[in-house]
Amino acid sequence: MVRKNSNYDLNKDAFGQMHTLEALISLVLIIGVIIFSFQATSIIPLTSSTANTHIESQLQIIGQDILTSLDYSPYGQNSELKKDIVNWDGAYYNWNSDKYISSAHKELTNSSIAEILYFIVIPRGIAHNVEMEWTNNDGTITTLPYIYNGDPSDNAVIISKRVLLSDQDIGSTAFAYSTGLWDADPTTDFYNLVNVRLTLWRM
Repeated sequence: MVRKNSNYDLNKDAFGQMHTLEALISLVLIIGVIIFSFQATSIIPLTSSTANTHIESQLQIIGQDILTSLDYSPYGQNSELKKDIVNWDGAYYNWNSDKYISSAHKELTNSSIAEILYFIVIPRGIAHNVEMEWTNNDGTITTLPYIYNGDPSDNAVIISKRVLLSDQDIGSTAFAYSTGLWDADPTTDFYNLVNVRLTLWRM
C-alpha cells in the first residue's frame, strides 16, 4: 500500500482555526455595536419629543371630553355650556389655589365649566384658560377671557366648541351690556354664535 504525501501541518491548521475564531468574534462584536447604536438613537417613550406628543394627546382627549359633556343637552333643555354663557357677567376669573376669583374679588359660582375644571383639571396640575369668542356685526372677532391663568406654554392644546344662541336664550339687554355680546341679527331669532375655547397645558 502506497501512502500519499500529505502537506497537512497541525500547527498551520490550528493557526487557521484561530483566525476563523477571531473573525467570528469580531463579527459578533460589530453586530452588537450596531444593535446598541440603533437602540441608543431610536425614539423611545422617555425621549422629550415623544413625551411632549403623549402629553398633548392626553390633554386633547381631556379637553374634548370636557366640552362634549358640557355641550350635551337633554331634550327641550339647554346644555350646561349654554347656561354658563347666558349667565356670564363679562368678568374673567383666576384660580387662586382655592377658588375662581375675579379682579373685583367675586367668586365664580353656578358655573358648570368651573366645576368640571375643579374636579378634572386642577387635581392633575393642568393649567387652563377658557375664552369666549364671537363675530360682531361689523365682521370683527371679539375674544374675551372667561377663566384666565396665564400665557400657555409651547405644548398647549386648544379645544373649542361652538354654541348657538337664540333671542329666547337671552333674557334682557343687560347681558349684551355686560359682555359686549350683542344680537348679530335683530330681524331673526338668531342671536349669535359663541365659540368656547379651552386651552390646556402642563406647567
